[in-house]
Amino acid sequence: MTAGRTSEVVVAVVQTAPGDDPARNRRAITDLTEEAVRRGAQVVVFPEYSSYFSPDLGPAYLDAAEPTDGPFVRHLTALADRLGVVVVAGLVAVSPDPARFENLLVAVAPGRGVVARYSKQHLYDAFGGQESRWIVPGPLAVAATFEVGGLVFGLQTCYDLRFPEVTRTLVDAGADVVLMPAEWVRGPLKQHHWTTLLTARALENTVYVAAADHAPPIGVGCSTIVDPTGVAVASVGDEVDVMAVARVSADRIAAVRRLNPSLALRRYDVVPRRVGAGETSSERSDRE
Repeated sequence: MTAGRTSEVVVAVVQTAPGDDPARNRRAITDLTEEAVRRGAQVVVFPEYSSYFSPDLGPAYLDAAEPTDGPFVRHLTALADRLGVVVVAGLVAVSPDPARFENLLVAVAPGRGVVARYSKQHLYDAFGGQESRWIVPGPLAVAATFEVGGLVFGLQTCYDLRFPEVTRTLVDAGADVVLMPAEWVRGPLKQHHWTTLLTARALENTVYVAAADHAPPIGVGCSTIVDPTGVAVASVGDEVDVMAVARVSADRIAAVRRLNPSLALRRYDVVPRRVGAGETSSERSDRE
């Protein structure tokens, strides 16, 4: 732990079920953030698509897309200022492409507004889904991080979990805690994938991972906070409008890394793939 770092920050991951009524979603975020603050939370994490969600990805998302100074972010800003808490949530945001939207995460801090934003890099063109039809992929840019109480928090979302390079990039940028808002769709073995991958990202990077998913029947639920040894220190099951709350500790990270200095011992860096590699069919079509 370096000088000036506090030892602990309390984090809450909120498992809820956003719908297609933005005003109702905002009211739910207010109620649940107030509850989290009563439980001592300093950082409150909501799922992907918290501003708007429909099971059918399509034109309705374009109609619901907002700018980052729109009603949803203004609401989060007012909430953060009033309660003195950092709020992280997924936003359906407008993009330069009128036919697609941006799957965006924002972190809003009291008195500072948006302190980090992250546009989903890996789109869910898998398990029968095709997000690239409707979503613009995020740029491979500087890692999205912010600081609370001397701890550094990093942002990534949902399908990014299957790509360990995303998390490693955040850790290389100094992240102590990786926040993972998601809409992890239910299906055969999907709950197993979710819990296994969250554990792996924490273990291989010796960091905390705090993941907030949609509740069933759409998401798998199982929102959780995993510590640097891969232990789930707080978690919930399949309920809606519940939260897991835990303290994340710089001292704990330092102790684990003294015992297991895997980050210091590694021999590879993470670099973006060359242009054209790994692109989606929609990206390739746009380029051609």
